[in-house]
Amino acid sequence: MDLITPEFGLVFWTLITFLLLLFILRKFAWKPILGAVSEREEGIKEALASAEKARQEMENLNADNQRILQEARAEREAMLKDARDMKNKMIADAKEEAQTQASKMIEQAQAAIESEKKSAMNELKNHVAELSIEIAEKVVKQELAQDSKQLKLVEDMLSETTLN
Repeated sequence: MDLITPEFGLVFWTLITFLLLLFILRKFAWKPILGAVSEREEGIKEALASAEKARQEMENLNADNQRILQEARAEREAMLKDARDMKNKMIADAKEEAQTQASKMIEQAQAAIESEKKSAMNELKNHVAELSIEIAEKVVKQELAQDSKQLKLVEDMLSETTLN
């Protein structure tokens, strides 16, 4: 018997054994192996899909974070602008109020000065009038102290008046 040249019986039984082994493996081993491979493939696909979904969610979260950050910055800028505007308005109002108060005080001071001036002028007029009367009284007393001067004064007054 030669091992290098196979005989028909050996090839036949080898082929039958191979087909039987193939049938048994297909019936009992390949389905579980292929099922495990399919499950593994599905698990990998699901893991990749989950990773892609997680990556997409991270991108969405980053975009939302950027948007929220920009909104917060815009709101902060608006609040700062409002605060600056309010500060400027308060300063302007305070300046205007101070200007108004100063104007009122100046007007009151001018009115008081004018009043004091009028009062001083009236007092001065009264004093001058009193002095004038005193001087006139002294002059008239001195002039009328002599009889000749009294007669001359009466004659002058009479000559100046005309009878109608």
